[in-house]
Amino acid sequence: MTDRTHIADAVKGNWVDHRAPAWSRPWLRLARIERPIGTWLLLLPCWWGLALAGAMPWERPGLYILFAVGSVVMRAAGCVFNDIVDRNIDGRVARTAKRPIPSGDVSVTGAAAFMAGLCLIGLAVLLQLNWAAVWTGIASLGLVAIYPFMKRVTYWPQIFLGLAFNWGALVGWVAVTRALEAPAVLLYVAGIFWTLGYDTIYAHQDKEDDVLVGVKSSALKLGNATPAAIAVFYAATLALVAAAMIASAGAAWTPLLLAPAAAHFTWQQRTLDIDDGDNCLARFRANRDAGLLIAAALLIA
Repeated sequence: MTDRTHIADAVKGNWVDHRAPAWSRPWLRLARIERPIGTWLLLLPCWWGLALAGAMPWERPGLYILFAVGSVVMRAAGCVFNDIVDRNIDGRVARTAKRPIPSGDVSVTGAAAFMAGLCLIGLAVLLQLNWAAVWTGIASLGLVAIYPFMKRVTYWPQIFLGLAFNWGALVGWVAVTRALEAPAVLLYVAGIFWTLGYDTIYAHQDKEDDVLVGVKSSALKLGNATPAAIAVFYAATLALVAAAMIASAGAAWTPLLLAPAAAHFTWQQRTLDIDDGDNCLARFRANRDAGLLIAAALLIA
C-alpha cells in the first residue's frame, strides 16, 4: 500500500502522519485516529449522561474509562462504515479524496473486516455495563446504519448525525440509573441541537463540492442564514441542558453554571465566517471545549 502524505482536514503535524509505522497509517487514518475531535464529540454526551445521573469520575472512574474506550472504537467503526458507503462520493470531493478507500490505500473488503473487528471490541466494552444500558446501546445501531445515506435524501443529515452521535447521553444515564427517564431525554435532545450547530459549521467546508456531486446538507439549505441558525441551535442546546439539570433535581440556580459554555458558543457564532474553510474547521473543533464546559457544569451541579 502506498502512503498518502496528509488528509485535508487532519491536524497538521499529527502523530499518525509523522510517527506511526508506514504500514499502519492507512488503517489509522481510516479510523480517524489522527482527528480526535470526532471521538470527543461522541464521548462527551456519554460523560454528560453519567454526570447528570450523579456518577462522579473520581468515584466511578471505571465507567468514564469504559465510555472513553468505547467512543474511540465505535467512532472508528462508524467512520469506516461511512467511508465504505461514501467511497464514490469521497473520491470526487477535494477534502476527502485522499481518504484511504478512495485513494486505494485500503480495499473495501479490508475496510469491512477492520470494521467488524472494531465492532466486536465495542461490543465487549458495552457488555461491561448493566443489561439496561447494553440494550439501550444496541438500540442505536439502526440510527448509525442509516446516517450515511441521509445526505442523499434530505438537506438535514445533521439531524440524523445528532440522533446517532448523542445516544451516549441515554446510555450514560441508564448505566447509572438502570432506567430511561426525562432528564436523560432532555439531555439527548440538547445534544441533537448541539450537533446541528457544529456539523452545519463543518459542512460549510464542502458546500461547493456537495453541489457538484449532488449531496445535501444543512449548510446548503441555510446558506447565508447559517449564523442566525447557529445561534438558535446553540441557544436550544443550553436551554435543554438547563432543563435537564433542573429535572434531575438540580437547584434553580444550577443553569447559571452554563454561563462559560454560553460565552463559548457566542464566540463561535459571532466569529464564524462560513466562506472560510479554515475558520469553519477551527470553530467545529472548538466544540470539544464547549462540550467539556457543559460536562463541568453538570459535574458541579
